Amino acid sequence: MSTAPGSVEHHSAGWRFKVGIGIICLMLGSWLLVPVAAAVGVPGSRIAALTGVLFISNKVLLILVIAVMGKSGFQQLKRKMFGYVSGLAPTMESEVGPIRHRIGVVMFFLPLISSFLEPYVDSLWPGLRPNLWQAQMLGDVMFIGSFFVLGGNFWEKLRALFIRTARVANTAAG
Repeated sequence: MSTAPGSVEHHSAGWRFKVGIGIICLMLGSWLLVPVAAAVGVPGSRIAALTGVLFISNKVLLILVIAVMGKSGFQQLKRKMFGYVSGLAPTMESEVGPIRHRIGVVMFFLPLISSFLEPYVDSLWPGLRPNLWQAQMLGDVMFIGSFFVLGGNFWEKLRALFIRTARVANTAAG
């Protein structure tokens, strides 16, 4: 798996790319459980719990897709699905400034933290949080947009979380 720096390895036939596509299909297909549960006559409280579990698990599965596919696989998926947007994403060589990095980190963690805290907020203060699908979709769009804001080096940092032998090389400290 040795490629030249800055080059993108082609993953179209690789097993990691196929597993990533399978996980994305699982993410999308899992939402079919909600109307099936409603059609079968499952109580509304259980359908609401199922929806909450699916909402949070899909965010975790999206991170898993990125980890499994790696940077090059996810970039290939972006090119195929969002070809017109991929030109806006920064490359590995471009340095992300400190303000842009802070904004990207907030965009990355805010939807994750809010989706994690939603069930607790709803049980402690019922009716406090408006249950709008538009707000939930905004969180998903913000989460995906954070990858564009954080830049190409973020992929390597995120992927290093899932590599046991990865080490931090802080060039700014030296």
